[in-house]
Amino acid sequence: MSTSPAPSDTGPAAARTSFYRLHVGHGRGGEPKTFARHEYRDLIITAHQQLNAPLVWCWDNLNVHLAKEVIAFAEEHVDWLRIFQMPSYAPELNPSEGVWSLLKHAIANFVATDLSGLVRIVKSKLKKIQFRADLIDGCLAGTGLTIQP
Repeated sequence: MSTSPAPSDTGPAAARTSFYRLHVGHGRGGEPKTFARHEYRDLIITAHQQLNAPLVWCWDNLNVHLAKEVIAFAEEHVDWLRIFQMPSYAPELNPSEGVWSLLKHAIANFVATDLSGLVRIVKSKLKKIQFRADLIDGCLAGTGLTIQP
């Protein structure tokens, strides 16, 4: 299972939130282990539409993030989308690593009997994190990055 958390800011006066989409893998041969390029694009578009604001997206060096189609998409939407490419092997600079840490801590004492149970638990915990601006700010602060108008 993988998530793509996306810390977002709608401006200094508005509350920050986090958007996510789950990708559930079943361990079947030939099944993708991560999101496809179009799924990342769709998540970005959804976040932009819901926020009605410019976005700054922090990405690691996953091969899908470096695809020509993704780069072309970002260049087409430079008026509202900025993608910040994180350095290789620098998880301490990635705000989504803080979200992962919060999620792992939140589900540490839960037992899932099957994959659908695990998905329900993860969705529930991500939903609780999603609208806690203080938690999201903490994830950002841990990187040394700041949001400035």
